[in-house]
Amino acid sequence: MEQINWDDFSRVELRTGTIIKAEEFPEARKPAYKLLIDFGAEIGIKKSSAQITDLYTTRELVGKQIIGVVNFPPRQIGPFMSECLVTGFVGDDNAVVLAVPDNQVRNGTKLA
Repeated sequence: MEQINWDDFSRVELRTGTIIKAEEFPEARKPAYKLLIDFGAEIGIKKSSAQITDLYTTRELVGKQIIGVVNFPPRQIGPFMSECLVTGFVGDDNAVVLAVPDNQVRNGTKLA
């Protein structure tokens, strides 16, 4: 495992956001959803493609608060431009479990 220093970590903007829209993404090479996430007034609403179809439906994702990286450059994924990275943990079965706050916090709150 590569070691990083505090400055490296502090440059990553991990923020809370609430999923306001989730839809199927049939054009993706691997099963994924297209998400619209509200990161609060300072950051705004960002789009993301997330490979989280094994454990979540589009219906249950709407209203869910997540932790996302908001300062990566946008990335083209097929016909969709992803603007942030939704974080999660890959299990032994390759299903992704979302990283989420334990309690509701203000959208845009930075991980400390």
